[in-house]
Amino acid sequence: MNKVALITGVAGQDGSYLSEHLIERGYEVHGIIRRQSTAENQESRLEHLDGRVNTHYGDLLDVSSLTRIILETKPTHIFNLGAMSHVRVSFDVPQFTIETNGLGVLSMLELYRQHCPEAKFYQASSSEMFGNSVDEDGFQRETTPLTPVSPYGCSKVLGYNLVRHYRNAYNLHACNGILFNHESPRRGSNFVTNKVVKTAVQIKLGLVDKLELGNMDSYRDWGHSKDYTRGMIDIINHDIADDFVLSTGETHSVRDLVKVVFSHLDLNWEDYVVQNPRYMRPEELKYLKGDCTKAKETFGWEPEYTFESMLHEMVDHWMSIFTNPVRV
Repeated sequence: MNKVALITGVAGQDGSYLSEHLIERGYEVHGIIRRQSTAENQESRLEHLDGRVNTHYGDLLDVSSLTRIILETKPTHIFNLGAMSHVRVSFDVPQFTIETNGLGVLSMLELYRQHCPEAKFYQASSSEMFGNSVDEDGFQRETTPLTPVSPYGCSKVLGYNLVRHYRNAYNLHACNGILFNHESPRRGSNFVTNKVVKTAVQIKLGLVDKLELGNMDSYRDWGHSKDYTRGMIDIINHDIADDFVLSTGETHSVRDLVKVVFSHLDLNWEDYVVQNPRYMRPEELKYLKGDCTKAKETFGWEPEYTFESMLHEMVDHWMSIFTNPVRV
């Protein structure tokens, strides 16, 4: 049987790495992209795949476009990665966040149920759903209560529960990947990891003189998108549709992140980093550390990158961009 994957959010960090993994495994890959006025974050992350990803214009809030694409592509595997994904910005656009990340999931599930119920469905859920809930041993896992502290987290809980409902009510192979923070050189520059890395490289090269950040004492479990998108395929293809945490099992503060990046560039971070209240969230998520035992024991998934190797790769990437003027 021909394996046909349809990816929403294909032009993002995860969509591009997932496309690579799927192509390597012999899938025919289709992706949905939103038409925007700027080229960044559209097909630029897919250019190296030389047209092997078939892109279609659509939007999670435009059911007619989603219907057309599903009928045209006839997917066997649906990966719903599309979302309003910036937690801080979700406080500024809460309605749009809920509509995209909640009702958008509902639209995809309903079209899946109506037009290709024999397919498999993966929903990109998030560790932000946990909020400040932590189990007694200091970890968050599949059974940890969901107590989100942002519109983004709330929207992801809605999508997560809709997937579980459709799985149980209609006997669909629909699953959730509860992914903790995952980064890469392809991460958007408005996310804290790539913001830190990109600005630190610019400081090293004398292009800027400071880095402004919000809360530096929030802790996150950071992994690499390449590892986590590999795990998405494991989750969707598991014999029994279920929900799985993907994480490293380690937690680091934003301050730790800054120290690793600046140290790799032989810089003293304290000479350049200042805190700006503008980047603080109205309600902070203080601590995340995931337990991915279930995924490891079920299908053998575990991360290959370390916190340090991921950040070093990102630093080297941005250094090559700023020192190579012909690079696109």
